[in-house]
Amino acid sequence: MIIRKMFEFENAHIVRFCSSKRCKTSIHGHSYRIEILLESRYLDNAGMVYDFGLLKNEIKQIIDSFDHAITLFKNDDEGYLEEMKKHSHRWVVLPVNVSAENFCRVFFVLIDSLLEKTKMQNGEKGVKLQSIIIHETRTGYAQGFREDAYSEILPKIALEDIEFSKAIKAEWSDEGFYEKLCGAYTFINPKEL
Repeated sequence: MIIRKMFEFENAHIVRFCSSKRCKTSIHGHSYRIEILLESRYLDNAGMVYDFGLLKNEIKQIIDSFDHAITLFKNDDEGYLEEMKKHSHRWVVLPVNVSAENFCRVFFVLIDSLLEKTKMQNGEKGVKLQSIIIHETRTGYAQGFREDAYSEILPKIALEDIEFSKAIKAEWSDEGFYEKLCGAYTFINPKEL
């Protein structure tokens, strides 16, 4: 069985090396919609794959980190990166170019890591991230799966290679959240929300 939860965020970027001249030469933004699809063959104590309410904590926090921020490609022009960081409090640096396809991969790695490190409390079993869908415009989206996120033929995305600004980290419920996500920490779902 698959469940789906949608979130929204506003973000600006440049997609270097693409065919569209406007897209590769000008900062522009999108009202993104992101769909998180979870799957399991089992149901929890309430007859659910995963309580939607549980998605409103750490997973929402990950997505919100990209809201009203500029997302940068670490291999972009050094001067451009410095200026963007200087003029924006909220920025994220990715190890891959900032396309909808790579956003799928990045969010997959982030959310998959969180789920793998989460102790569930209500009889959930076998809950896995099935895919991520990123709606970049009203008419266009990308969908990424596990094999895309951890592909051996695409540039690797490691948690340690994703950098969040101090302003974003200061808004997390726990300033050490990302270090915990990158480390051996176990997140524990609440028994009741």
